[in-house]
Amino acid sequence: MSFKKIIGIGASVAVAAMVLAGCAATPDATPTETAAQGGISVDAKAAALLPADYSNGINIGSDIPYAPMELFDENNQVTGFDYDLSQAIGAKLGVKMDFQKQAWDSIIPSLEAGNHDIIMSGMNDTVERQAKLDFVDYFNGGFSIIVKKGNPLGIAKLTDLCDQNVAVQTATAQGDLLKALTPECTKLGKGAVKLIELPTDPDAQSAVRADKAVADVMDAPIAAYAALTAGDGKYFDLIKDVANPNGYDSVLTGIGVLKANTGLRDALQAALQSLIDDGNYGKILAKWNLSNFAVATATINGTK
Repeated sequence: MSFKKIIGIGASVAVAAMVLAGCAATPDATPTETAAQGGISVDAKAAALLPADYSNGINIGSDIPYAPMELFDENNQVTGFDYDLSQAIGAKLGVKMDFQKQAWDSIIPSLEAGNHDIIMSGMNDTVERQAKLDFVDYFNGGFSIIVKKGNPLGIAKLTDLCDQNVAVQTATAQGDLLKALTPECTKLGKGAVKLIELPTDPDAQSAVRADKAVADVMDAPIAAYAALTAGDGKYFDLIKDVANPNGYDSVLTGIGVLKANTGLRDALQAALQSLIDDGNYGKILAKWNLSNFAVATATINGTK
């Protein structure tokens, strides 16, 4: 997931102060809220773009939890930035937006199989993924590192991970980032990063806690959230690389839509742009203390 962000590390740490810690959840947990909420009115032009097939609602596949993007609250209901933004988009389109839990490593095949209409799960808009999906971009940022509390190996920067076991969620841009580090590792006389790819980011965090990996690389806000909340802040340290205070490899995050579904894609883009224009997008970012991740416009496939 990824996630995957232009925000100062100190600012991203404050995310946790605004977010409820995720609870254990069952795979079929579904929200009960409707799309029409928060005083957001339908945007007639955006709604007119929505194909009739989606008049009864839009089904969203999401790898939950991935706090603060998506998580379960104390009542086992979906919450988080992605969820709130989806509900606002639904309000603009006049339809219900339903979140459904879907494992990350099968989330694109699940979309292709028709189990979901869109993906909204902190997914990075990458050129590789654009071969299968179109992205309506709504977020921008980079990656950060967490290590075991006390930072026993003194990790201070990305190249300190050369020749080390590093955990990441499978099929993420973070893994690509670490694979691309190999030439720099070689120049330093070190071996490549030894990737441990796991089904979920909580699995990657567990690998660090169990000393099976020296670090986990993840989206900056998720890293900050984990460092501050996991074990009440007793499990991890967030690495603050002074040369990269906003995280590594800033990348766009988008809503994933199958390439054939251009009508749905264009309706989502119009609804998001309407939220940007009327200030509601900014309010949702501010609620989760993610304002520095904002995009100025709702682009399609902005990563080139």
